Amino acid sequence: MKRINQYKLLAGICAVALFVSCDFEKINTNLLEMTPEEGVADGYAVGGLVTAMERSVFPVGTQADDTDIINQYQTDYHLSADSWSGFFGQNNSSGWGSGNNNTTYFLINGWIEGTYTRSYTNPLDPWKRLKLYSEVNNTPEVFALAQILKISAWHKALESFGPMPYLHAADATMNIPFDAEKDVYSSMFQDLTDAIDLLTKKAGTGVTVMADYDAVYAGDTKKWVKYANSLMLRLAMRIRFADEQMAKKYVSQAIGHSIGVMIEKGDEAQMSVGAGITFRNNIEWLSETYNESRMGSSIFSYLMGYADPRLSAYFKPVDDKSTLGQIAYDGKKYQAIPAGHTFAQNDTYKLFSKPNIQSSTPTYWLRASEVYFLRAEAALVWGAEFGSADVLYKQGIEMSFQENGVTSSVDNYMNSGRVPVKHEFAGPYACSFAAPSSSTAKFEGSSEQKLEKIMIQKWIALFPNGQEAWTEWRRTGYPKLNPVMQNRGATQGATKEGGVRRMIYPTSFYETTDGKAIYGAALQLFNNGKGGEDKSSTRLWWDCK
Repeated sequence: MKRINQYKLLAGICAVALFVSCDFEKINTNLLEMTPEEGVADGYAVGGLVTAMERSVFPVGTQADDTDIINQYQTDYHLSADSWSGFFGQNNSSGWGSGNNNTTYFLINGWIEGTYTRSYTNPLDPWKRLKLYSEVNNTPEVFALAQILKISAWHKALESFGPMPYLHAADATMNIPFDAEKDVYSSMFQDLTDAIDLLTKKAGTGVTVMADYDAVYAGDTKKWVKYANSLMLRLAMRIRFADEQMAKKYVSQAIGHSIGVMIEKGDEAQMSVGAGITFRNNIEWLSETYNESRMGSSIFSYLMGYADPRLSAYFKPVDDKSTLGQIAYDGKKYQAIPAGHTFAQNDTYKLFSKPNIQSSTPTYWLRASEVYFLRAEAALVWGAEFGSADVLYKQGIEMSFQENGVTSSVDNYMNSGRVPVKHEFAGPYACSFAAPSSSTAKFEGSSEQKLEKIMIQKWIALFPNGQEAWTEWRRTGYPKLNPVMQNRGATQGATKEGGVRRMIYPTSFYETTDGKAIYGAALQLFNNGKGGEDKSSTRLWWDCK
């Protein structure tokens, strides 16, 4: 961000702090919520709650929001998960905490507090209001949609921090206890099951839900069922190393449903234009206006090595003024910024490859290509009852090509024999990383080698959803990534090899007597109830491979 915007960001963080950082209770309360009477009486206000929840799955704003939402997205997600996933490097670092910031694994309290606030607190009150509205007006389909949106946002909080309030989230108290991760996943699966069952019936009769306020599917209940089943599939595969029986149960349920999961591009869940609103892509601003977001070192190694035709769909060539860059299959030069450096903004990195993202590019929640790779993994692990891993793997690549407007031959791509390349360049800001993997795109080898291939291709297809990519990297260990240049988070637990396994809880969680007691109880939920430290190295329940 430019200096003027750094001041604006600081002001924004201070404003958030006034609302949520005083104590544990306030971080679980949205002080801008409407009254129950407002929510029940005003149909427009109720519809606006649906849109508000959708805008909380990932922070997404409009031109009228100026840079407020963009700055929130940057500190909540882009300088953490988007960078930790290997997707992005930053043409800055020392400007943020003199190099001590999330990109170098030093977790800034105000930033992680923002992640919790936007992914958990902000959707909480709209969800509670929609629940009340649904009960008073006998519109269970509205609450079913709210449940799906709640889980869409809250699973990001769960997978960033760990134990969180869920089972008693609707209780009329601020001191809500945290629940163990396994219990939260179990409840999410049941909530999704109930919502899917209800909306499936509505879909059969052509009923729409909040069509004028739904910016994702315009009230199309069939598409919401497909999305919810796909979300269930994502979460079920997330826990397969921790509870295989539960995972397999809900994978079967999602895939075997009468409406099923996403299978085509038009099924994707995204925010761009809808509900009479035009949304902006945050990353475009971070790249073009702030001149900070650039290609990451790890994705450079894979896309360049594979001569991946998605390269030019994802990133732009280096600026013509740059003398650095590697020639790709398309005859153009590309170059990336290494992760976790501590150099200030400079002209060298400024000229490196920008994300090929426009203001109108959608912000994606979940796409069909991801679903194919989830199914490929399920088939690899549990056999033919879930389909053919080989076929689903290829279909995942084909769908990703289609989603990105690529017409190249998938067979040629898979059979090229190419492997990831090293990432290096010389000069005052030099770096040198060996190739992170020797895996080809051809689906062959042992079961573990095939899992690596599935995860590499899934990771490429997920771009630019770094939150999901970081989470799946933690779950499986794939793809192998280039390390950060500097690890400034050692005192918080992070290592170069292990990275950041979770975000630590914001300090506001333990600044009051009640909050401290709930915080202490939450830490006892780690390690299957044996307790754990509030460190970035503490592994979450599902991170056990």
